[in-house]
Amino acid sequence: MINPRNTYWLLKPFVWLWNLIAYIVLLTGRLVAVILGLVLMLVGVILTITVVGAIAGVPIFIIGVLLVVRGLW
Repeated sequence: MINPRNTYWLLKPFVWLWNLIAYIVLLTGRLVAVILGLVLMLVGVILTITVVGAIAGVPIFIIGVLLVVRGLW
């Protein structure tokens, strides 16, 4: 995990998000985190296809990508 005290204040939300993803991977394990990330990516793409759901779909897709990346590496 990344220490938020050593980061620039503008980047702290990204550090918090990365620490949340790391905590989820720590609790669930790598394989479940990758599967959960793929499911979130699929839900994000489906929501993004509908124009109204794009506001929620893009962040869900990004969180899914982060889960997959964190689970694989």
